[in-house]
Amino acid sequence: MGLRRVMCMILAGLLVVSGAGPVWAAERQLLFYNHVWGTFDRATADAVERSAYLRGFADFEVRTTTGADGKVWTGRYLRGRETYLEVFGRGDVPGKDGEPGAAGLGLSTERDGDVEALEARLREAGAEPIDFTQTRDFGDGKPVPWFDSVYLVHEYQRFGAWAMEYRQEYLDDPRSEVEPARFPGDVTRERYLPDVYRDRLMRDVTFIRLAVTGRDLADTVPLLRAGGFALRVGPEFVVATRGGTTMRFDEAPPGRTGLKRVDFELNRAVARHVEQLGTSTLVVGPGKRAVWTF
Repeated sequence: MGLRRVMCMILAGLLVVSGAGPVWAAERQLLFYNHVWGTFDRATADAVERSAYLRGFADFEVRTTTGADGKVWTGRYLRGRETYLEVFGRGDVPGKDGEPGAAGLGLSTERDGDVEALEARLREAGAEPIDFTQTRDFGDGKPVPWFDSVYLVHEYQRFGAWAMEYRQEYLDDPRSEVEPARFPGDVTRERYLPDVYRDRLMRDVTFIRLAVTGRDLADTVPLLRAGGFALRVGPEFVVATRGGTTMRFDEAPPGRTGLKRVDFELNRAVARHVEQLGTSTLVVGPGKRAVWTF
């Protein structure tokens, strides 16, 4: 199960949908890159957490979150204007997600109700969306609906992608500290994230590269396709563009999976700086670009 299956699924979605459906790449884009997470060795995660440089590079936070069903995870967040990155160390997430080489990708809507439009596209293509509502506990033991999510598989090997739409209950909660809505149904990434990025170097994530198994790649393609991304397929890779962040997925065996690279746009041009963070390397500049390799 690998690239051949991916090719068939792409062609089926782009050329024939339910016999004679629309070409989604020409329709309104429903999903946009929100964030990517990766799990790394403890030395790398600890170096990221202790780094003084990262606190000036990005809107940086180390946070422990309690979600649905009492699930708890501890992440290191680097946030920009609309996009962000989340770094885990071994054991920071329950189960196999807490093992190095695991990774995940969140793709979000910008308008309230677009998640339903996405599910309609998926069903039209013969997929069976799996709904899940994530919650967040602000510490008072009363979980608040955080975002609605859509998955296509119950179990993945090392990488999972999902669609998400922020809930109005969360956005309206003063503890969420989000910005006021700019238009009716505003569930944008820019509204959700704070404006601290303006005083940091990092502006946004422009490129990510992930190594994923053939099965996980094949299970991800229908979500990308229905979300409105433009897909390019080559020998053992898929590249998704459209919407501001380019995402590359390379097919790899289970022992070589994970988040491999993240590129950033910066708020201003800087001289070249190299920051070694455990087994990873962040190269900032020269200019208005930074590249983090893992």
